[in-house]
Amino acid sequence: MSILTPTVIKQLCERYALNPSKKYGQNYLISDAPIRKMIEAAEIKSGDVIYEIGPGFGVLTYALLEAGAQVRAFEIEQKLRPYWEEQQKKYPNLEIIWGNALRVWDEYSSREKMEYKVVANLPYQITSEALETILESARPPERVICMVQKEVAERIVAQPGDMSILAVAVQYFGTPRIVTRVGRGSFFPSPKVDSAVIEISDIKKREGVDIFFKIVKSGFHHKRKMLANNLRDAYSLEKEVIEQHLESLNLPSGVRAESLSVEQWIKLAKLLTR
Repeated sequence: MSILTPTVIKQLCERYALNPSKKYGQNYLISDAPIRKMIEAAEIKSGDVIYEIGPGFGVLTYALLEAGAQVRAFEIEQKLRPYWEEQQKKYPNLEIIWGNALRVWDEYSSREKMEYKVVANLPYQITSEALETILESARPPERVICMVQKEVAERIVAQPGDMSILAVAVQYFGTPRIVTRVGRGSFFPSPKVDSAVIEISDIKKREGVDIFFKIVKSGFHHKRKMLANNLRDAYSLEKEVIEQHLESLNLPSGVRAESLSVEQWIKLAKLLTR
């Protein structure tokens, strides 16, 4: 039975007394085109360990299993427990982890014996928190492929001149790209926004994360203010000192936070903390 239709999704929701929840971002994929793109981007080999967040009724999960992956899927909706207990009997390479993925991520990822990847249709209301948890974890994945709101995807891949804290945060840890865009009609119930699949590759383990992001957040504190003024307010430094730092990075004194690349932020943070 294909579950890529609203009719089947409705039947499953009725069977398990489940009303698609806005709280949990339960919009179910009913198109296999985005799934094929996600599987392709993940470059799954037989035996690869894949972490998924919010499998729902398993449209993506089954595709991952068919590709030969060992899937660890985090599910918070307890009404789905009977459904997944039945499915686990059929798929020995599937583990369902019940509860909030963001609270137990380090517990599970840190004890993996193999490298792992994340492939997930993320609930949109936890996108930023989920990416932060995953990328800052004690043992980050080698690659992330996830579905997010289209506007969020565009913010993540932004270039200097249009950067945000989210763009800096993701690009500090890895290299993001948009794999494909996904219309709202590919989901049931249909959300009010379009989506996109992003890939984050070349993921690095970073040190001094708290200090770095304290500086970045200070720089973005007042978006309309010049970076030098934001940093002066935050660190009680003479404006001339900050402008000297900016000049050493070939940046104008009136530059704003959205104009800096990640590498420039890294160099600026070193200057401010030496």
